[in-house]
Amino acid sequence: MADLEGLLLEWYEHRGRDLPWRKTSDPYAVLVSEIMLQQTQVERVVPRYLHWLERWPTAASLAAAPLGEVIREWQGLGYNRRAVSLHRAAQHVTASGWPENLTELPGVGRYTADAIARFALQHDVLPVDTNVRRVAERTGWAFGPASAHALMDLGATVCRARVPRCAVCPLATGCPSRGRRYEPLRKQSRFEGSFRQKRAAVLRLVAEGERPVAELDGEAVAALVRDGLVRLDGELVSLP
Repeated sequence: MADLEGLLLEWYEHRGRDLPWRKTSDPYAVLVSEIMLQQTQVERVVPRYLHWLERWPTAASLAAAPLGEVIREWQGLGYNRRAVSLHRAAQHVTASGWPENLTELPGVGRYTADAIARFALQHDVLPVDTNVRRVAERTGWAFGPASAHALMDLGATVCRARVPRCAVCPLATGCPSRGRRYEPLRKQSRFEGSFRQKRAAVLRLVAEGERPVAELDGEAVAALVRDGLVRLDGELVSLP
């Protein structure tokens, strides 16, 4: 079999995506990018990431910001609990430094911890997200940490979930899965008409200014209060 890792790295040198968070080794900047990317497309994240770091360039500056302002800035990225987790993580880092076990940070799971360790701290670990896992499983190749960004890009742009673009894949010659098509692993729940949409709509209204609870969806308000995204003071709902 061909040296797939060598072919992959050569492809990445010419075809890799030019993304702003790949130009820094600042753990905080990497953390911001990874939290934003957890549920949001790269194209939407890029401008928001750049603006976020202009406003809060360090963990300490974010930690000192009012949570309500952080939530307001997050609007449009979806899954707003991530904003609360990121704010809490910044407070943890500011107060106690970066923990040896990065999963101790709010909102940081195994993949995000490994991404920070690899891309910011230069640890010899391969962060395994959906794209990395897909390429590794389809090729049967044991890729190393140096291929992390290349694997992510290949999985996102060429070795796609359902219909891989094998004709333009640099690994096609040595790939045992070449030419296969795949059924979707799961269907994403509809956002339109969902409770998530109701929550998002209520939070968007409250981000514009405090509102009487009687004007809002009560169930959505209760869920947002539980998640720390809004505050209920008597009959008024506001950002925390």
